[in-house]
Amino acid sequence: MNVRRALSAGLALILLCAPAAMAQTSSLIRLTDRDDLFGWEAVGRVELGRGGYCTGVLIAPDQVLTAAHCVYDKANRGIPADAIRFRAGLRDGVVISEAAITRYAVAQGYDPQGGMRRDNVRRDVALLQLTQPIPSAQAAPFRLFGTPQPGQRVSVVSYGRHRDKAPSWQRDCGLLWRAKGVMGFDCAVINGSSGAPVFARDGGRARILSLVSGGKWHEDERRAYGMDLPDLVARLKQDLRGMATAPTAANPGFRRVQVGGERKSSGAKFARP
Repeated sequence: MNVRRALSAGLALILLCAPAAMAQTSSLIRLTDRDDLFGWEAVGRVELGRGGYCTGVLIAPDQVLTAAHCVYDKANRGIPADAIRFRAGLRDGVVISEAAITRYAVAQGYDPQGGMRRDNVRRDVALLQLTQPIPSAQAAPFRLFGTPQPGQRVSVVSYGRHRDKAPSWQRDCGLLWRAKGVMGFDCAVINGSSGAPVFARDGGRARILSLVSGGKWHEDERRAYGMDLPDLVARLKQDLRGMATAPTAANPGFRRVQVGGERKSSGAKFARP
């Protein structure tokens, strides 16, 4: 099977599979203590309106990257920016720092009703503007990674169902393929992991290679899907500077995890069957 056929088959499978409950795995490390969190403080929970959340990451003291589908609700509208809040380094009710959102930009061409189509996954990025910067001394923003190598080893820090009180770190998983602006990984993701940064090492430093757009967990087969970021982020920064208000758009038909339980709201992460 060539890369194009594999990509089409993989994304189609996401649309057919309901999200699975979180399985126990030794590959996930809960970042509970302040020492555990050291270096990952810029990853946080993006809290969305009435209890939903995704994962986000600082790329500047006042800018957070997350998945585009996170910022849409079930009423076919963009979530108001003032209903969104970023909580950096949240663990068991304690935060490193937090701030409200003043506006956000979504990648041009993203179709909130497009589900997990390839063209949608590669544009599934939103950039949030904080009302006030978070000092780098508290949570140092991450830079973007360049072009990955075949077989690139990566890690993911995310929040998710049954592990939403503190971030979990999967310290080692791999890039399976990359084609037409989309990447596939064998990383452990779950509802709530939308927008989670996929890190690659550049020397001794972690940099953001991609964001989690969606994925699946079926038996022992783990899949996460993300996108190339450099060109998208550069354009989003331009768009954000020129914006006065947050955009509105239709509901993407995804599910967003509800804080503290199994309840569902519209919005993030895995497509429903």
